[in-house]
Amino acid sequence: MDGTMRSLPALIFLVAAACVAAPDSQAQTTFSVIFENALLVDGTGAPPVITDVGVVGDRIGALGDLDHRPAARRIDATGLVVAPGFIDIHSHAVGGGATGSLAARPIAENLIRQGVTTVFGGQDGSSPWPIGEALAYFDANPAAVNVGLFVGHGTLRAMAVGLENQPASDPALRTMTEMVTRAMEEGAFGMSSGLEYAPGMFATRSELTHLAKATAPFGGLYISHVRDEGGGLMDSVEELIAIARGAGVAGQLTHHKIIGKHRWGGTEESLARVDAVRDEGVDVTLDVYPYTASSTGLTILFPGWSKDGGLAALQERLRDPELRARIREEVIAHINSERGGDPKTIVAASCPFDASLAGKSLARMAEDKGLQPDVPTAADQAIDLVLQGSCQGVFHSMSDDDVTRVLRSPHAMVASDGGVPEFGRGAPHPRSYGTFARVLARYVRSMDALSLEDAVYRMSGAPAARLGLTDRGVIRPGMRADLAVFDPATVQDNSTFLAPHQYASGVIHVVVNGTLVLDEGRITGTRPGRPLRRHP
Repeated sequence: MDGTMRSLPALIFLVAAACVAAPDSQAQTTFSVIFENALLVDGTGAPPVITDVGVVGDRIGALGDLDHRPAARRIDATGLVVAPGFIDIHSHAVGGGATGSLAARPIAENLIRQGVTTVFGGQDGSSPWPIGEALAYFDANPAAVNVGLFVGHGTLRAMAVGLENQPASDPALRTMTEMVTRAMEEGAFGMSSGLEYAPGMFATRSELTHLAKATAPFGGLYISHVRDEGGGLMDSVEELIAIARGAGVAGQLTHHKIIGKHRWGGTEESLARVDAVRDEGVDVTLDVYPYTASSTGLTILFPGWSKDGGLAALQERLRDPELRARIREEVIAHINSERGGDPKTIVAASCPFDASLAGKSLARMAEDKGLQPDVPTAADQAIDLVLQGSCQGVFHSMSDDDVTRVLRSPHAMVASDGGVPEFGRGAPHPRSYGTFARVLARYVRSMDALSLEDAVYRMSGAPAARLGLTDRGVIRPGMRADLAVFDPATVQDNSTFLAPHQYASGVIHVVVNGTLVLDEGRITGTRPGRPLRRHP
């Protein structure tokens, strides 16, 4: 475990605990709930210990022998782990819409059943705007989990520059800078970018550095879906490093991966580069989801020039026979180079215009029409789908060895890159239902790739420290009472690519701000989550 990452959260949390008077300081304190005989995994990476954990109001009241202390409720946690509630540093529960899927489904059962108590939205360059209004929405309409936001570079660029491939003028750059500053003043935790997507892909490194610099006075994080996660991965990593260095901010390689079977193993080089640059004093970290498939819009298969102006402009080009032929050849080349030349690896998760396509690969769609399921036909299928409005896709293109290697990096934390899907609708990536439980079940219990305390640290203390959350992510007296209580022998992700709508199991209790949102495995329906705001 990297000493820098471990010492930073330890210092932050010790200071926080010292500054907040523990409610247990008076002998007559009555705890709202005491978890007795728990295996405490406190989020710092320290070895587990058996102890009692007492909650008072929205805080951790005390740790230790609480047998003779008054409590409204005592829960026998023998054989169960009590850990900090998990923090999803890259979530699409709150995205580019008004407030996203969490607003539609604020109970967030798929998150709660994994032990997730806090999500950070506004990712991949797409966020609500204004940030202050989105956070105020969750003040007035709480969810079951806490919510933080990044401001999306792509959202700002679309408003100030447009969807076209053109440089930002000086007035547009000033406008975006003012918007970033406003977002940070309203509580954003930094700026996200999505550089494989329009319009983010049209931004220069200079533009991104200039805007990221506006987050520096607020301690902001620059978190990026980099330009290329395949053949151009190393150049993309270097770009993030240069932006973080030039802006004087921390940088995060989000959902770090390498795609394309012939490139598997390439994360050795990318992780070595992160190690080296950290030794040079550039604060770069990363996050990862524990699956070998990604999920994004089907337009990821299409060349960047064809998306100049957005989806409508792409559709217009596809109606031009000459441009369509050119685009088709580039889609064929992409499938061959980035997707292993196998149309079975490209699967529709949801198509708003045809629900029956969910779960079908491009190969299966071709076969259903009596066509040969080869790469050229798959390109034709993709073009037809985009002309109808496009689909969300699932892309099987990574190796488990790379996923494990990234997960074990001393600079890595866990993130889902998922949201709050409507149960039973479509064929979403299972990461929305299983990410955090999967780390515990597969990488801790089955593979022994991580220790229990290391895994919990990557899902709680590490993201809390990365985001500057001084009152969450670790179990200490005085910290906020966000807790995940689970059975380490049975915790399990159950969602699969073929049957994604299955909740995780083995998480028994979840506490958010001192309130049980999962109690003896039952959703309580309470919504004690709060919007979180970053301030310097």
